[in-house]
Amino acid sequence: MHDEPQTLETAAPPARTPVTATAATTGDSPAPDRSAVWIPRLVVVALVLAALNLRPAITSLGALLEEVRDGLHMSGSVAGVLTSVPPLCFAVFGITAPRLARRFGPSAVVCAGMAAIFAGLAIRPFASGTVGFLAASALALMGIAVSNVLMPVIVKRYFPDRVGSMTGLYSMALALGTSLAAAATVPMTEALGGSWRTGIGVWAVLAALAVLPWIPLVRDRVTQATAGRAPAGAPTATASAPSERGSAPSTTATATASAPSAASPVTAAPLRITRSRTAWALAAFFGLQATGAYITMGWMPQIFRDAGVPAGTAGVLLAVTMVMGVPLAFVIPGLATRLRNQGPIVVALGLCGLVGYSGLYVAPSGGAWVWALLLGVSNCAFPLALTMIGLRSRTGAGVVRLSAFAQSVGYLISIPGPLLVGVLYQHSGGWGLPIALMAGLMIPQMIVGSLAGRARTVEDEC
Repeated sequence: MHDEPQTLETAAPPARTPVTATAATTGDSPAPDRSAVWIPRLVVVALVLAALNLRPAITSLGALLEEVRDGLHMSGSVAGVLTSVPPLCFAVFGITAPRLARRFGPSAVVCAGMAAIFAGLAIRPFASGTVGFLAASALALMGIAVSNVLMPVIVKRYFPDRVGSMTGLYSMALALGTSLAAAATVPMTEALGGSWRTGIGVWAVLAALAVLPWIPLVRDRVTQATAGRAPAGAPTATASAPSERGSAPSTTATATASAPSAASPVTAAPLRITRSRTAWALAAFFGLQATGAYITMGWMPQIFRDAGVPAGTAGVLLAVTMVMGVPLAFVIPGLATRLRNQGPIVVALGLCGLVGYSGLYVAPSGGAWVWALLLGVSNCAFPLALTMIGLRSRTGAGVVRLSAFAQSVGYLISIPGPLLVGVLYQHSGGWGLPIALMAGLMIPQMIVGSLAGRARTVEDEC
């Protein structure tokens, strides 16, 4: 994303010559027009397939964790570390996404991320020991981390006027992939012979499919950069190029960059994201919602089982919580983009979480289905956070920096949560204190989320 304004500024004059010559010589429509038709459609397919692959590496392992531990002779402490590896990898590797995107372009990095997910999922079933298994898992999680950060960037680049709906689409696909892997891994394992290695390895097929639509996008970017024009399917950038050469700057150019030169915010004055209060608020909001999500995925079935709910029903209740994200992940981002301030949505989701956790404390088995539904609604703070990343910056360069900062800092914040819940449960002998902690975290989440939802951009604050 960082190199797109440079391409427009330095290569705009030659852009007209090849297009005009081609049109005059062949009589056909210019190539960019044809590309503008199929590239956005391909991007939609690529986004959906990528989103489907951003969680199965985690939830498929969770479904077979006991079998994996036995097969690799893994100690309980190592298994506990394994459950905290995903947010750690997201924080460590996610911060590298902006640098990689500047160097190679966001589409190429996401393509490489999908390839890394495929490689990690394909290799780890053959691991003979814990170290090899952790290394292969880290490879897959590295691909997930950089793709996590760059998904809002891809949306902002190709669909600047449809940030909410497109964020909702891939958030819905992400929720679907999460719940599908959790629900289908065990039945597929049994159908394929009962080996845990086959059960977790089969998800590499889905990752391989996700690589394919990104390859033409990478090739198209390289081709068009060589030809001296902006990648097709980026309407804001393409529309701003002629205005840079014209007598007066257009409103599109003004929206793309606050300075007279479109390249200056990216190259001359890099955005210092740590100076933005909104960026810090958004990072804290992202971290607190991620904390709640990982606590829910890791501990909610055990809460229900300790309350007397059968193990099978407890698993279904978790699936219900995850499935709630499928429709709401599409509705909430669209609603968020229609509001100048997303604070009311933050508060509404937080109140659902408060009621859900309170219900778990008072009557965990009596109203189990209601609490599962409410916590599923509360967990939809994730697509809301992704949407706000796209709304809190005016430029593609700002989105990539804000996305990397908010997600990396946020995942660092989320690492202690599930571990702390386990410690409190072990030392208190019950779920009273852990549930009180979960409910208490909803208060700061609503506060920082409301601050992040205010109508302002990080460029203005920096």
